[in-house]
Amino acid sequence: MDSQKSINKGVIFLVIVAALGYFVDIYDLVLFSVVRLKSFADIGISAENMRKDGEYVINMQMFGLLLGGILWGIIGDKYGRIKVLFGSILMYSLANIANGFVTDVHSYAIIRFIAGIGLAGELGAGITLVTETMDKNKRGYGTMIVAGVGLFGATVAATIGKHFEWQTAYFVGGGMGLLLLLLRVGTFESGMFKDVEKSDEISKGNFFMLFSNRKRFLKYLACICLGLPLWFIVGILVTQSPEIGKAIGAKDVLNAGTGIMYTYFGIAIGDVICGFLAQVLKSRKKTVLIFQIISVFTVIWYLKNTNLTETSFIYICLAMGFGVGYWATFVTIAAEQFGTNIRSTVTTTVPNFVRGALIPITFTFEFFVHRFGIVNAAFILMGIVSLIAMVSVIYLKESFNKDLDYIEV
Repeated sequence: MDSQKSINKGVIFLVIVAALGYFVDIYDLVLFSVVRLKSFADIGISAENMRKDGEYVINMQMFGLLLGGILWGIIGDKYGRIKVLFGSILMYSLANIANGFVTDVHSYAIIRFIAGIGLAGELGAGITLVTETMDKNKRGYGTMIVAGVGLFGATVAATIGKHFEWQTAYFVGGGMGLLLLLLRVGTFESGMFKDVEKSDEISKGNFFMLFSNRKRFLKYLACICLGLPLWFIVGILVTQSPEIGKAIGAKDVLNAGTGIMYTYFGIAIGDVICGFLAQVLKSRKKTVLIFQIISVFTVIWYLKNTNLTETSFIYICLAMGFGVGYWATFVTIAAEQFGTNIRSTVTTTVPNFVRGALIPITFTFEFFVHRFGIVNAAFILMGIVSLIAMVSVIYLKESFNKDLDYIEV
C-alpha cells in the first residue's frame, strides 16, 4: 500500500513538473510575438520593416524548433526522456537571457534560432513521460493538466511584456527556466523506456523508421497535419492582427500582444474541456473534429467583423483560442500512435514540425496576400489548413485506452 502511494505521488509530481516546464516553454515561445514591436523599435528597426523583419526572426525561431524536435526526440528515445527535460530547458533558458542583450535584427534572429532548438524538447518529453507512466484510462487527464497549466505561460508573457521592458521579459523567462531545473531533480524515468533501453537489439530513436514504411509515414504525416490550424491562427491571424485589423476597418488599433494573451487563455480553457470531453466520449478523434469545426467558425467571425473594437477583439481571440484548444489532445494522439522505441522522437518532432510549418504557411500567406489581399489570403489559407487537419483526424485510428507497451519494428 505504501509503495502504491509512493508511485502515485511520484506520478503526480511528474505531471506537475511537466506542466510547469511547459508553462515556461510557452512563455518563451510566444514572447517574441508579444514584444516584437517594442523590441524592434528599441534596436532601430523602422516601422515599414517591422513586419518583414518580424517574419524573419519568427521563421528563424521556428527553424530552430524543427531541428531541435529531431535532436531532442532522438536523444529521448536513445538516452531517456529525463535527459531531454534537463538539456532543453538549460539551452533555451540561457538563450533567453542572452536575448535581452541583442542590438540588431540578425543577432536577434540567431539567438531566437538557438532558443528554438532548446524549446523543441520540453513538450514532447513531458507528454511522453506522462503517457507512459499514467494508467491508460486516465492519461488523458494528465496531458490535459500539462497543457492547461502550461498554456497560461502565454498569459504571463503578455502581462510581463506589457508592463516591463522587453529585456526584462526575456530575463524573467530565462530565470524561470533555471529555477525549474531544481524541480527536475525529483523526476524519474519512464518504466517503458527502461525496459526498451535494456535491449541492444531494438532500434531506438531511429528517425528514418518513420519514412521506411508507407503506412507508418502516412500516420506520422497525419499527426503533424492535425495541428496546422493552431499555428496558423497564432502565428498569422493574431500575430499580424494590427495589419489585419487595419484591412477590415477595425475601429481600434489591434494589439498583437493582447491578442496572443487571450488566444492562449482560450487555448488553455479549450485544452481542459477538450481533454475532459475526450474522456467522456472515450474518443480523441471525435473530440478533435468537433473543435476543428468550431475553429473554422471563429475565424470567419474574426475576418468578417467590420466593426472590430479592442474589446470585441479580445472575445474573438478567446473564441479562436478555444477552437484550437485541442493541442494537448493532439500531442497525446501522436504519442499513442507509435511504439516506445520511437515514441519520444514522434511526440517531440510532431508539435515542432507543426510549429515549423509556420515557415511555409507564412510564405504561402504572403503569396496569397500579394494576389488577393490580406483578408482573402487569411480566408483561403484557413480553409486549406482546416481541410487538411480534418482529413488527417479522420484517417488516424482511435487511440483512446490503447496499450502503449509495445515497440515498432
